[in-house]
Formats: sequence, C-alpha cells, structure tokens
Amino acid sequence: MTSTIDPASIGKPKPDRIRRHVRTLTGFLPETDATGKAKWPRGDEKTWKEALRGVATDEPAITKAIVNHVQTSLARQPHNLDELGAYQAAALSVRDNLIVNWNETQLHMTRKAPKRAYYLSLEFLMGRTLDNALLNLGLKNKYSDTINKLGFNLEDLLDQERDAALGNGGLGRLAACYLDSSASQELPVWGYGLRYQYGIFQQLIAPDGQQLEAPDPWLQNQNPWELPRLDVNYEIRFYGHSERLEGGKAVWSGGQEVLAVAYDVMIPGYETRNTNNLRLWESKPKRGFDLNSFNAGDYERAVESSNSAAAITSVLYPNDHTTFGKELRLKQQYFWTAASLADIMRRFKNLDKPITEFPDYVAIQLNDTHPTLAIPELMRILVDEEDVPWDLAWNITTNTFFFTNHTVLPEALEKWPVPLMEQLLPRHMQIVYDINFAFLQAVDKKFPGDLDKLNRMSIIEEGFPKQVRMANLACIGSRKVNGVAELHSELVRTTIMKDFVELYGVSKFANVTNGITPRRWLDQCNPGLSQLITESLKIPRNTWLKDLYKLEGLLEYAEDPAFQRKWAAVKQSNKQRLAHYVETTLGHKVNTNAMFDVQVKRLHEYKRQSLNILGVIHRYLTLKAMSAEERKKVNPKVVFFAGKAAPGYYIAKLIIRLIVNVARVINEDPDTKEYLTMFFLPDYSVSLAEVLIPASDISQHISTAGTEASGTSNMKFCLNGGLLVGTVDGANIEIAEEVGENNVFFFGHLTPAVEGLRYQHSYHPVPVEQKSPALATVLKEVSAGRFGDPGVYEPFLNTVRQHDYYLLTDDFESYIRALSMVDEAYQDRTEWIKKSIRTAAKMGKFSSDRAIQDYAQEYWNIESVKLGDVNGA
Repeated sequence: MTSTIDPASIGKPKPDRIRRHVRTLTGFLPETDATGKAKWPRGDEKTWKEALRGVATDEPAITKAIVNHVQTSLARQPHNLDELGAYQAAALSVRDNLIVNWNETQLHMTRKAPKRAYYLSLEFLMGRTLDNALLNLGLKNKYSDTINKLGFNLEDLLDQERDAALGNGGLGRLAACYLDSSASQELPVWGYGLRYQYGIFQQLIAPDGQQLEAPDPWLQNQNPWELPRLDVNYEIRFYGHSERLEGGKAVWSGGQEVLAVAYDVMIPGYETRNTNNLRLWESKPKRGFDLNSFNAGDYERAVESSNSAAAITSVLYPNDHTTFGKELRLKQQYFWTAASLADIMRRFKNLDKPITEFPDYVAIQLNDTHPTLAIPELMRILVDEEDVPWDLAWNITTNTFFFTNHTVLPEALEKWPVPLMEQLLPRHMQIVYDINFAFLQAVDKKFPGDLDKLNRMSIIEEGFPKQVRMANLACIGSRKVNGVAELHSELVRTTIMKDFVELYGVSKFANVTNGITPRRWLDQCNPGLSQLITESLKIPRNTWLKDLYKLEGLLEYAEDPAFQRKWAAVKQSNKQRLAHYVETTLGHKVNTNAMFDVQVKRLHEYKRQSLNILGVIHRYLTLKAMSAEERKKVNPKVVFFAGKAAPGYYIAKLIIRLIVNVARVINEDPDTKEYLTMFFLPDYSVSLAEVLIPASDISQHISTAGTEASGTSNMKFCLNGGLLVGTVDGANIEIAEEVGENNVFFFGHLTPAVEGLRYQHSYHPVPVEQKSPALATVLKEVSAGRFGDPGVYEPFLNTVRQHDYYLLTDDFESYIRALSMVDEAYQDRTEWIKKSIRTAAKMGKFSSDRAIQDYAQEYWNIESVKLGDVNGA
C-alpha cells in the first residue's frame, strides 16, 4: 500500500481547514511553574545564560564582533579585506546588536499583547542603514574609533552601502520616517512592503540628454540588514474560479499559487532598545519548476511558472501602459496585501481572542490606494475562512482600516479594469460587487433618486471597460480618511470626497500633516549644524532630537554676530561637500561662493520642474543681454536639479532632456558662466539628498496650487536652514505659518483660481505673447534650436502654448519676480543668515515624531510599550 493523491484535488482548498494559523519560530513565551516563575525550557540554564550575548557596547566587544564576521561570515583575512568587505563585516556586527534588541522587543510585545498598528506601503525609501543604526544605538563614536584601529575610516565604509531601492519619492520616504519615529517612541508598529529584487531603476543620462533606465541590482552584494524568515511563508492564489455557497461564503480554487516568503528588516528606535520590524515579502514558486516538462525537453515551459512567480517582486512599479504591466502591478498589490493580512491574522489568532475583538488588537493604515485590496481580502478571510456573517465581517473590517490619501489629482486616483480583476481575483471581484451593492443602497436611502451621486460614489465606474475605483473602496472600507497637509485635507473634503463627507459626516475626514525624522534629516546628514545647535542650546543632543520644538531656543541667537558667523560657516562647509561631489561625479568645478538653488524631487508636470528650467533660461537670456559691467552686479547662482521620471512619462523625460542640454550651453558660455551654472545630478536617492539638502541656500517647491498634497522635502530643506521659494500649496502654507511669511518667497495664483484659469485656457485662450512676453521669448529660443534639436521639445512646448494645464503661463511673471526678491534678499548676507536661523528654529511642528503620535492617539488608539533605553534602564 501507499498514499495516493487525486490529481483533480490539486490546487483546491483542503476540506477541513482553508488555512492553518500556526506559530512561527518566534513569538513564544516561556512556560511558567505554579508560582508564575518562567521555567528554563531545555538544557543547563547556567550554560545557556553564560553564552547568550547582549549588545556589544565597548570597543573590545565591537572589535571582536567585526573581526569575527570578517573571518566567518565573509571568510576573509586582514590582508585581503577591502572597504566593501569591511563595511559588510561592520554592518553584520551592528545587525547582531539589532537582532538582540529585536528579540527582546518581540518577546516583550508578545508578553504585553498590546493593540498593534500595521503600516502598509508599497514603498519604503529607507536610505542607508549603517549610519542611522549606529546613531540610534548610540555607538557611532565607538564604532568610528574601532574601525580606525582596524585600518579603515567609518565615512569611507558608509559610502560602500547601496541605498535600498524600495521606493521612488516622498510616499516611500514618509513611510520610512514613520517607522523610525514609531520605534523611537516605542509604539507597537510594523511595516509591510515588498522586497523588490531591482526596485526603482538606476537613472542614466545619454549623450543627447535623454533619461535611460537600467535595473538597479541593489542586492548584488547581498543585504546585511535583512533577516530571511523562511518559516514565515504563505500561499497566495491568483486566477482560478470562485464558487458561491450559502450564507455569502464562497470557495476560491484553481489558478496559480505562489509563495510569499518574509524578510525582516530591523528598525531601531533612537536611544531605546525598542526595535520594530519592517517585513518585506518576496515571491517564490510554490513547487520550483515543472519536472515533467523538463524531462520532456520543454525547458521553457518547465521554468515558466517559476519565472512568473518570481516576476511579482522583481521591479517596483512595472510600466502599466501595457496589459502585461498592468496585470503584474495588480498582482503585486494583491500578493503583498494578502501575505500581510495572513501574517496579521496569524498573530491575532495566537492571542486566543474572539474574532470580534480583531479591531481591538489590530489597526491597519493604508498608505495611499495601493494596499486597498486588503479590504476585500480581510472580508474574504473573515467570511470564507472564519465563518463570520457578512454584516459582522463588514463591521470588523471598517473598524480596522484607516486610509491616507496622497493626491487630489483625478488622474492619480487608482482604478483597475473590472475584466482584469475578474480574471485575476475572481473572489475579490464578487466581494467588491457585494460591498458596492450594500453601499449604494445606503446612499440611495439617504439621497433618494440622486442618480448622479450614485454614479459618482459607486465603487464601479461605468464605461468600456468598467473600472474599480480604489479610492472609493478605501474610503468606504476605512474607519477614518486623512489628508497629509491642512490645505490638502480640506481639498479632499471639498472635492474628490465631497459626496462621502455628505454621507458620513465630516468627522470621518481629518488631517495629519506629514513629518520628517530629525535624526536622519539634520543630525545624520548635517553633523556640523547638529553640533552647533547642541553647543548653543546647551542641552544634550538627544533632548532636542526627540523634541524638535526645542529648536526655538535658537531664536535668541539670531541677532548674535558670532553665532551668525558659525551658522554661515556650517552652510559653507556643506556647499563645499556638494561641490566636491559634483566635481568627482560630473567633472565640473562649482562656485561655492554663489547662491545654491536646489529643486530635487520626482519629475512630474504638476511639480513644475518645467517652470524652473524656463526660469533658468530667462535668467540666462537676461545675463546675455547685459553688459560686462552690469553682470558684475548680479548675484551668482548655481542651480541643481535631481529626480527621476517614470519610464513611460514622455513629457517628464523631455523636461529632463531640456534641463541637461540647457546646462551644457550655459555652463560653457564664457560670458555668463561666472554668474550662472546648472547641474542635473543623475540617479537621485536618499543618500544624494543627504548631500544636497544641507547645502541649499534656497529650495524650490513650486507645484501648481492645489496639486501637491504636502511635500516633505520642503520640510527637510527648511530644517537645514534653506529658505523656501514656493507656491501657496501643500505644507508650504504651514511652513510659512510657522517660520513667518517674511522668511519664505511665495508667488503664483491661489488654489481657488486654478479651475477658472483652466476654463479660460480651454474656451478663451490668450496667446503666451500677451500673457507673458518674457516666457514667450524663452519658448521662442527653445524652438529656434538654441539648446539643441528644436523638434525634440515641441511636444513639451505645446503643453505650455496650447493647454497649459499646470498654469506655467499664468505664474511665470510672478515666479520671476519672486526670484528677483530672492536675489535682492541674498545681497544682505547678515539678514539672510537671520532668516535661515529663524526658519530652522521654527520647524518643530514638522517632526515625524509629532505626526506618528497623531496617528497613534487620534486614529489607531495604540500606546507606547516601554522597553527601556539603550543602557538597559
């Protein structure tokens, strides 16, 4: 006899239990005796305890840990150890410390069983980890001394680390700041994301100025900061068919099954042993490859399923302009949310609490619409697997999720074709229809006969094909919805979510202004300024880093000439560091006595890098028209751009091409290069931002009013004493409220005027020559070929001349006046330094520590679970 399997049963759920919720290899509590004392599980307790290590905090222990990893983990010797190897050994030794604290934290959390929050984000732009981990552990000086004795320099080793390519811009960097702040404040918060093999692309610039995209193999030297959790894995299903049963349940079977495998990244808190977790999922085939096809000689078919599974987590944001790319992107979103929900549910079920208490122990924050599929997925788990009645399941679901909206641009609100959803996720499409049916009944009951409102609020958008509106689903399925700046949240309430506000009431819709972590964005990236602040405030560095409002103490030094000179010296040092970077990477010398004008962010028409480059051309033409004597009175300026355009975003890539080619012309012009130069720095990253931001004199945040949700780079620049040039948009408004409008340079039309101007462009257009003669001259020079083949740029120029959706023609004159005010203000160096000091001093509101507490207290209802500081207190 032998055991047999019915081939027809392969791929179908087991009849007794669809999913077994089992413990992983972590998360256990020790058994206790009758007195409640923990029993030692096995072996000799003394032997075990003598061998258990703690955090290595003294130089001999640190040295031993690093050298041990050189010998064993890397299998190297001192005579063949290069800087990369030294970095890897140092990083692994630091990770050992993090793991010790991580284990203590997880045991403590398991024992306390608090309500936990889970932050679901498709991007986590973490930046380099070694410097941040050493800072948070309080071991940077000791590691620096140890590494020096081993023959290396800590700064050189830090440069060996590649940025984790897990994000594209502000969305992912915000998520990273929130994880750092959650750990620092000992909040029980985990992040969930995807472990992209290549992540965001590496940006290269072709000789003609075009952006080229290459895979960024950030894992090629392995990642010392991750811990594979091979025991934490879940089977994720796609395709197949869903058979409805009685009582609203269904059985989803067949199709493709892939495996989600967990990789953990430890997130250390600042000056606490508390170490939270970012769990990233990698997709793997469930059964390797098809051995029958392989043996038959069909090698392509043998690995087809394996390749299909691995592709899910291969690249961040596959181009969804193709059918394949659209399907792959939807697969990513379901794979990630399904694995995360399975993991969250497993952790909850280990508490042995009734399922009705799920929202009492779990809060899930949806970072934009990407994780919205978590809502129907939780419904599927509750209804189909946990036998929860539909109405009760919906009550649990809507008390679990919270939704952060990051845009008011209609084209940016995510939608998925119904046919694709029906094919890829048949059970979820059924659930979405059921949610929508019940929801529309409630809408019709409150607003009887209002068909237009029903159409606008429906999760399903009619058309060919029909579309699933993910923002509507996220709003309907969440307990609260928030914007990320006061203006943005107000626009959410009055525009895209207006109908939902009328249905639910305004209390469901709130605001949490974004924040940044001062540990990375001041102390780590600008150590000279951090040291000056600490010395001047006469309080420990950790005090103001944990309470950024303490920076207001700098205001009393704004009038002190000695302090002004020290402040200016720090800025000059940072400008020299950036100049060195430009010279070593691009081969150009930079005038560090000039004003540094910086705009760095994702390339998009609404962010208006286009307005900036057209303004630079105007400045260049103005300089060319001056006499040599007149130019000597001009304020010298160096302009920096950096940022990536989405591979399929044609106009954004044209703007990069124009920037690069304009830079070539003006940097080589002997008449003007002393007074104006410009650089596009390729392959923008967190690490590059850490060099650019501290060096800026001004930074530009010039989105069309009402289009930027918040922005966080504006906060980073201002925290480092760079002044802001911007529109009255996003968090610019709140920054101006804090630092005073006399310390920012605003321009442009306000949000209420935008729609009227767009209407005018469409139905009563005014020629550019009449609206802005200066801009018309700039466009003419580009069209005449002054900066390269004019035909290349015509599609971009036509967006300005013909439709001008982002109001460049309307704001250009105001923009140029604002830059003239900047030039005038910069001439008075003493007053400028005062503005810089006052700006940095008033940035307390924009700490991510404040923002995460807003979420914890007002949304998730979670509390800190104290573990103790780095000294074990």
